[in-house]
Amino acid sequence: MSADRRNARLGVGIIGSGRVGPVIGAALGGAGHAIVGITAVSEESLDRANALLPDVPVLDPTEVVERSELVVIAVPDEQLASLVEGLAAVGAWQPGQLVAHTSARFGTAVLAPAARAGAIPLALHPAMVFTGTSLDLARLHETSFAVTAPAPVQPIGQALVVEMGAEPVIIAEADREAYAEAVETAASFSRAVVQQATGLLQEIGIENAGGFLSSLVRSSVDEALRGATTPDVDELL
Repeated sequence: MSADRRNARLGVGIIGSGRVGPVIGAALGGAGHAIVGITAVSEESLDRANALLPDVPVLDPTEVVERSELVVIAVPDEQLASLVEGLAAVGAWQPGQLVAHTSARFGTAVLAPAARAGAIPLALHPAMVFTGTSLDLARLHETSFAVTAPAPVQPIGQALVVEMGAEPVIIAEADREAYAEAVETAASFSRAVVQQATGLLQEIGIENAGGFLSSLVRSSVDEALRGATTPDVDELL
């Protein structure tokens, strides 16, 4: 795919209206791409799609794929493989079409049925916890994306991430499992510690325990991350 095409406005379809899909769609729309359709099943997902992507038609997955130059698949891990295979079975995937999923766990191998039809596979995972609201759009600018793709098309994935205001980081296909474990460990541990701490404060009568700990938790995490990325002076001697 040429640089001209990478920089061109794409017709983007979103499969999945959980907390991630509509936000990614809104970010790509804000970068100048045309959002041509989105899937939504439940009332909650429909409300989320309408809030973040007003006037974007709600379609079934096959229609989304048929209309799109870039398909973003943001569904739970356990649904991803069967969805890709099902769309391949009905001949939905198109040669030259970009197909990106947002799962941490998988690389591009899970997109093999689409790739066999000539689609270009990308794995783009945003390393953040989503609220599914417009608040996430600003947070994307502080976020890194794990980008996994065949070497010739890695620049395409990187360019899409940069367009959303985030930082692309290349993760090898073989390293996706370790990457997913690291992301899950960080998110789960942070959540568990905060829940334990707020519970203790609530027991002693502090009503807004989350607000009370907010500055402490953020500054502690920032300091821990700074220590993880900045070598100790002694290590340099």
